[in-house]
Amino acid sequence: MNPPNPTTQIRSFIFENFLFDADESSLGNDDSFMEQGIIDSTGVLELVEWLEETFSMKVQDEELVPENLDSVNKLTAFISQKTS
Repeated sequence: MNPPNPTTQIRSFIFENFLFDADESSLGNDDSFMEQGIIDSTGVLELVEWLEETFSMKVQDEELVPENLDSVNKLTAFISQKTS
């Protein structure tokens, strides 16, 4: 059996922890978490903790930038880069 797709896991995490009652279509994979007001600075810390636990990876301080963490697609690419 294949492990879950990171994109699916990320979307599930975002909806379970930040968007609660929102419809799945309310978040595009390229939508900025910060610009949409989905995740604030505290949420980023929660997101990073989840990433490290879920994907067995360590996020370095210099990697805490929007280019890595600010959308579903950016997170998917970042996870792929860190775990390959």
